[in-house]
Amino acid sequence: MTSILGFAGFIVACFLAAMTGAFFRPGEWYERLKKPSWRPPNRLFAPVWTILYVMIAVSGWLVWREFEFAGAVLPLAVYALQLVLNAAWTPLFFGLHRPDLAFVDIVLVWLSIVATIVLFLPLHVGAALLLVPYLAWVTFATALNFAVWRLNSSTT
Repeated sequence: MTSILGFAGFIVACFLAAMTGAFFRPGEWYERLKKPSWRPPNRLFAPVWTILYVMIAVSGWLVWREFEFAGAVLPLAVYALQLVLNAAWTPLFFGLHRPDLAFVDIVLVWLSIVATIVLFLPLHVGAALLLVPYLAWVTFATALNFAVWRLNSSTT
């Protein structure tokens, strides 16, 4: 039962991070921005992020299940940091209309994901590997954020 409640806690934490997307929507401002030709359609983002957030939750839960918080303080703290940084990106980009600040944030997200993978790897290989698609998507999202920022640097 504790394991199920723990898993639920990780799911809730990940979807709380995702909730910023419900409050800060792309809207007209984003639609007016110049975007690179390789940007995927808007409809792709929600399903991709949903799958990634489930994988992120499972990853954290696997480490917690084996080591609990006391046995994996630093790895789980860095895991929590990447969720907080992830949650901050949407308000920065869509809320404040600041692709520049969002870019700084997403670089920090990327670095914190790498750190989480490195810290999870000796504890639970599966948990570390579950974060690789997240890292790949955030790598792509970082390039997209940078491109949008640069294409619109005179208007944002």
